[in-house]
Amino acid sequence: MRPNHSAFARNRLTLGLVLLGITSAAAAAPDARAQTADTFVSAAQDAAAQTVTLNGHDLTIDQVALIARHGAHIGLTPEARRRSADAHGLLLEAAAEGMSVYWFNRGSGSQRETVIFSGDPTAPENMPGIKARQLAAFEQGGVGSYGPEVDHEDVVRAMMAIRANAMSYEAASPALTQMLIDMVNHGIAPVVHGQGTLGEGDLAPMGDIGRAMVGTGDVHFHGTRMPAAQALQLAGLKPLEPFGADDAALISTNAFSTAQAALLVADARTLLDWADMGTALALLGMNSSVTPLSAPVQGARPYRWLNWDAARVLDMVRGSYLFDADPARIIQDPESLRASTQRIGSAWQAWAALRDGVVIAMNSSDHNPAVRPGIRPEDSWELSTPQFMRFHVRGGPLSHGQGGYILSNANWDPYPLANDVEGFTIAVANMGVVLSQRMERFTNRFFTVIQPGDVMSADKLAALPRTGSFLPADLWIEITGLINPVTPQGQPIVATVEDLQAETRLKVARARKAVDLTTHLLAQDILTSSTWIEVRRAQAPARRLGEAPAAALAALRRVVPLQPGTSPVAAGLAIHDLITTTPVAQFYPGGPTAPAPAPAPASAPVAP
Repeated sequence: MRPNHSAFARNRLTLGLVLLGITSAAAAAPDARAQTADTFVSAAQDAAAQTVTLNGHDLTIDQVALIARHGAHIGLTPEARRRSADAHGLLLEAAAEGMSVYWFNRGSGSQRETVIFSGDPTAPENMPGIKARQLAAFEQGGVGSYGPEVDHEDVVRAMMAIRANAMSYEAASPALTQMLIDMVNHGIAPVVHGQGTLGEGDLAPMGDIGRAMVGTGDVHFHGTRMPAAQALQLAGLKPLEPFGADDAALISTNAFSTAQAALLVADARTLLDWADMGTALALLGMNSSVTPLSAPVQGARPYRWLNWDAARVLDMVRGSYLFDADPARIIQDPESLRASTQRIGSAWQAWAALRDGVVIAMNSSDHNPAVRPGIRPEDSWELSTPQFMRFHVRGGPLSHGQGGYILSNANWDPYPLANDVEGFTIAVANMGVVLSQRMERFTNRFFTVIQPGDVMSADKLAALPRTGSFLPADLWIEITGLINPVTPQGQPIVATVEDLQAETRLKVARARKAVDLTTHLLAQDILTSSTWIEVRRAQAPARRLGEAPAAALAALRRVVPLQPGTSPVAAGLAIHDLITTTPVAQFYPGGPTAPAPAPAPASAPVAP
């Protein structure tokens, strides 16, 4: 299932290089530090009867899209709940045993050596202060969040679902875990601001989620904006009473950028599917030589994704007139057609690497510190050394006798995912230049051999959609401005402790923008190719197109009928809407099997 983008597709053309899915602000929000979005695009509810059960191991891109864009509910397996509860107990026990624990009984960042409390956190002299401190942290959550509000509910729902999945590895209290699940399932989408995160540890956007949990700030409840306290009451939920290190468990994550990367992967797959169909249509429109797609040619250069893509496009045009002898067909197409599957196949390869990285990120811990119950000193050689034994929890009543380790780490650093995002953006642009160039080749009689007027009457010519506007060039120029990588940055902030900034939010924003613009560019390419298919049909009415391209062309003709006066902009927008709402599988359900995903890591996140 795909979301219906047609209502806002036109507006997305004008977005600048800011986070995709957020718009400029109009007025101050009730807390006087945020800005309200001009619009808010709610998720569909066509999958609201379905539940995706999270276990921390195998959340997929399709499941994220189902939750984020179609209203599916989420649940958590008993094993995942127990894993998090065990980590929560180990955290409490560590403090009771006198261990210094970052972001719990010690401060965070430059305050990591500051003592917050000593001894048993459940003792009467400690528990009230911890609860008060946690409540204040949640109420003030999002400090540093800034600027435009995320105005697409799918981003907010995706980040909450991804956090609920990966938080099963963290020391979250059972109440925090349940509140996150309940908010997703009751249609409560906190107002989240798009700036204020450095892209490695999305503390500020996740803090906006935390504020809503305790009834502070604003949310969208089933699409209606209202105070969080009111939405919780309407949903029959009590505000969260956080405890332990719940603020750290919730916000110490990259879920904001990971969620957008997951939606990027979903949208990019749609783009690439249609890019293959677009290539099939372009070959048919050009009366192309399909020799570059043949098995002997592909076997000489064994790149798996390129070979698969060539075989896929070849299979799409199987049964078409391109396999009939035609003395007028030139021996070799322009480079932009001959190399189409090289560029698209390479984009598929980059997409697969990005997909695999996102799946790992969604199903593993990106939290500091790592709280690992059930791990023993003998489980790995370093754990029994004096340095590591400082962080060994022996186990006691608060952890139900279970021991383990609490270890500082840098798992919040979003690499290699951040590299994969930028790599994919570049691959999309290198595919986009094919689209930009090959539609221009239809203006060259050297390649087309004929012109429309040679084979069509004046009335049929008048009914063809016009092509050749300035729009493709404008789209292409904007795409090229997105491919420069974000400069690696290291500002020594927070007393020089926080000295790396990945800016993943900017990288994902550029990638999502590139996919959106390239989808519009592909629509113009398909407009050109489909127009020329009509010319080829007029040249020889008996010509066959192949089953899949014929079905795709029929769907296209329903949204862009042959009638005088159709502008290339209007036709392109109609095709864009078709691309973003109609899976290629509707026309081409089979085909060669894609290369298998990368194998899972040899060692999954440590769990007892």
